Amino acid sequence: MMLTDAEKIARLRLIRSEGIGPVLFSRLLAKHTTALAAIKHLENNPQNQPKSFLLASHEVIKQELDKIEHYGAHLIFKDEAHYPELLAEISDAPPALLVKGRMEILQYVLIGVVGARNASASGMKLTHQICAALATEKVGIVSGLARGIDTASHSASLTTGTIACLAGGLDVIYPPENAVLHQKIAETGLLISEMPMGTKPQARHFPRRNRIISGLSSGLLVIEAAQKSGSLITARYAADQGRDVYAVPGSPLDPRSAGTNQLLKDGAILVRTAEDILCEIDTQRQFHLPVVKSISQPAEKHPTYLTANITSKAAAQIDTLLTFLTSNPLHIDDIARVANISPEKILSEFLPLEIEGKIERHSGNRFSRIYTKNE
Repeated sequence: MMLTDAEKIARLRLIRSEGIGPVLFSRLLAKHTTALAAIKHLENNPQNQPKSFLLASHEVIKQELDKIEHYGAHLIFKDEAHYPELLAEISDAPPALLVKGRMEILQYVLIGVVGARNASASGMKLTHQICAALATEKVGIVSGLARGIDTASHSASLTTGTIACLAGGLDVIYPPENAVLHQKIAETGLLISEMPMGTKPQARHFPRRNRIISGLSSGLLVIEAAQKSGSLITARYAADQGRDVYAVPGSPLDPRSAGTNQLLKDGAILVRTAEDILCEIDTQRQFHLPVVKSISQPAEKHPTYLTANITSKAAAQIDTLLTFLTSNPLHIDDIARVANISPEKILSEFLPLEIEGKIERHSGNRFSRIYTKNE
């Protein structure tokens, strides 16, 4: 979609207004088609204004645009061709993103990485090993530039493709000890934030940042997370968004592993090396499942899934679902997308196939095919 300059300014005014969040912004846009029309409606109908509504002024927006230009950053809006496609799918996707760096990294397969700020030496080493191995396979790493696991993941993928999602403004360095890393990511990776320039991160900003980490990624890796931690919040976001959740097991005696061990108990995919993640990614690539929209793509919508000659008209022939399965487990949602059949329908049809010993069910609603000697 091509947005006029007037519409871009109106969208920025709307999302920067008090009382307007991403969900309400989307509702207003769905109802009024454009931000210009939504603003006009709100101004002419005070009784319909949300609680504590205060429209951002043109002067405030002009100052922000000047800061963006001065910092060498870019503003991209949802509905524009280069807005990350996976992120656009979540219900509370940021209406606008500020970015600085190599935007082509958004074209990579992306894996989010989160974990303890007070990470152990072995946790930091393992994070570096996994992320470096993923990076060599052209897998981008997404994290939050925090201490500990975040820092290790960015450092390992700095020259190959790393994305730092910030809780504050792009120009606000947090934590202070990551100032050099922040600058290097701006040069060789990509910085992303939905917050205005100059915003200092507050506690309430981090959960919002976390949903972007998981929203950008096709899967989320958790390494060393306590039972009650921001990393587990991010894992919940990932699960709600339909992303794969990966976890590295740890000692039951280490409280930093209580959260990751619980994730594994709840059905997360166990990770020992990068190969465990790459196997899942290869399965997705095999079925041409979506990663993100290429920046070079035109604004028009384009086919996202390869249906492998299975259309909705052929959905009744449920036995053809076996052709989608291999010995590598595939998530039920991925099968549904490829086959254009609802997950509920697939689950009901898989039950007799499972009983017959033709397929095997794994944790996390993943399925693989059991081959006979004649196959």
